[in-house]
Amino acid sequence: MATLDADDPYLWLEAVDDADAMRWVTERNAETLAALSGESFDRTRDALREVLDSKERIPYPAWRGDGFYYSFWQDADHPRGLWRRTTLEQFRGDEPDWDVLLDVDALNRAEGENWTWAGVTVLRPGYDRCLIELSRGGADAVVVREFDLVRRMFVEDGFSVPEAKTDVGWIDADHIFVGTDFGPGSLTSSGYPRVVKRWRRGTPLSEAELIFEGEPDDVSVRARHDATPGFERDFVGRSVDFYHSEHFLRRPSGELVRIEVPDDARADVHRDWLLVRLRSPWLGFPSGALLAADFDRFLSGDRDLTVLFQPDDHTSLRSYSWTRNHLILVTMTDVRTEAYVLTPDTPDWRRESMAGTAEFDHTWIVDTDPDNNDSYLIASEGFLRPATLSLGTEVLKRQPAFFDTDGMTVRQFFAVSADGTRVPYFVVGGPSEGPTLLYGYGGFEIPLLPSYSGVLGRGWLAHGGTYVVANIRGGGEYGPEWHRAALRGNRMRAFEDFAAVATDLVRRGITTPSRLGIMGGSNGGVLMGVMLTRYPELFGAVVARVPILDMRRYTKLLAGKSWTAEYGDPDDEADWAYLREYSPYQNVRPGSYPPALLMTSTRDDRVHPGHARKMMAALREKGHQATYYENVEGGHGGAADNDQAATMWALILEFLRRELHPG
Repeated sequence: MATLDADDPYLWLEAVDDADAMRWVTERNAETLAALSGESFDRTRDALREVLDSKERIPYPAWRGDGFYYSFWQDADHPRGLWRRTTLEQFRGDEPDWDVLLDVDALNRAEGENWTWAGVTVLRPGYDRCLIELSRGGADAVVVREFDLVRRMFVEDGFSVPEAKTDVGWIDADHIFVGTDFGPGSLTSSGYPRVVKRWRRGTPLSEAELIFEGEPDDVSVRARHDATPGFERDFVGRSVDFYHSEHFLRRPSGELVRIEVPDDARADVHRDWLLVRLRSPWLGFPSGALLAADFDRFLSGDRDLTVLFQPDDHTSLRSYSWTRNHLILVTMTDVRTEAYVLTPDTPDWRRESMAGTAEFDHTWIVDTDPDNNDSYLIASEGFLRPATLSLGTEVLKRQPAFFDTDGMTVRQFFAVSADGTRVPYFVVGGPSEGPTLLYGYGGFEIPLLPSYSGVLGRGWLAHGGTYVVANIRGGGEYGPEWHRAALRGNRMRAFEDFAAVATDLVRRGITTPSRLGIMGGSNGGVLMGVMLTRYPELFGAVVARVPILDMRRYTKLLAGKSWTAEYGDPDDEADWAYLREYSPYQNVRPGSYPPALLMTSTRDDRVHPGHARKMMAALREKGHQATYYENVEGGHGGAADNDQAATMWALILEFLRRELHPG
């Protein structure tokens, strides 16, 4: 059990599996299920389960370079999922003939485990072996096992890494890079690999050769082998924090050659080309620009750089993807995406627009196969338009509609924040004056883009609710400057933005405070906690999922140390001076708060469940109406399968419907 602290009476709830803490969790869960379950809850859960389990969903595939379309799939018959593959011709059909490679449910039955799928890395160019990652209950920590794609079975005495927060990658058929828990000193203070080693088949993991190491307070280190024919090479790097890294080419001799780009820039190498994505100005180029250079000449000191993308006040770069001979860019203009194809056959690169999407739709590149061809899988969707998946211009799959959108619209507005900044937000729904749900995140340079949700559509919009997405600072909607505007001591900007959107919704007559619910998760949980404790008069209900809430102790809990570049270090007096002003757990006071629902997972090993547990206890102590639910599995995603996801969403929707009464 955690040691009690006079300033933190609920520290004992940080002991994840402690008997007293778990008894407390069991009691809170029972209260919540008793309060929210019933016929309405059952109908909602069953309706959402139909969406989540629908066999008509698009099975978004991945290419591994061998001509197959790979897909991981979960439904009612396979709750933990199937990893499978098929051919393009089969994928084009309504009912492809899938070749099942691994049945995770069958594996769990055979091993008496609760594995969830966590990812796979396939050997290039042989494509006959892979490294499969499995997680217990959805945690970030995984076990790694080598799998034979020809025999469809795990390789006896193959590469196998015990449970840890591990990073692995193939070098060749007999060697892999592995960063994992090798014992004392091998992990960073954030719990990620500090060292990376080269492991040879047939030798013990303990004898793997050290090839690179970082500092104890780094976030992590990494290594990867570029298996592109004719361009075989190794890269290593260290992430000093979330936004600063060092990148190296590792020569066969072991010599490390620094790739001399700014430490807050992203550097990627493809064949002859180095791409540099800037987060701050460099050599006269602005923050947010994407630059290209000949890689070998750059290493030799040449700084002949071509601008592939340059931002403005309204436009930023969302993503880029290489094909064999082209580069695809996806940009955002006032949170509306556009795609372009760039070709390096002229000094300035040839640029062509790709087919446009409907207003307020979101386009993204699903996958490319840069080793072999210029094909690309592209998808698009909108708040009210189900997704479409295409191979180039050929439509392969259309997702069915899960709710009736007749009479519904999507509108974009701009609120004015406390410092005069215009903050965009989307309003989705029909003409009725039903309850409104406002969603926000605002962190880690992650943008919130239009997306189709059968769960929210069927469970909220179809019942007359309105859904709002706020594109507040701290996110990536307008590039790194939009993110930097709410970093560390400027975090209040994100909170002010969200409050401005809430106020604007009322001003426009879209809702009223008593009918306005809000929701956010993880970093969005900080946002929800601040709204609850600092702006309670603006809202009728608050939902926080897997939330960060205790900014005093977050660096001491699981991966929290890695987030200091985002929030600041509470052990630094100057940082704690601003963190304590908004830290939700430390700012719970008596008074009038809207009802709150806190949800987390026992197996979340990224954001500690203690955040939500302690906040719940503090709210109850101060006499506030608070509801709590902790899923025993699910990791940071909150749910390990569709049944758990449907249950948690049904609890959220039932809570919101009951609390957002007319007023």
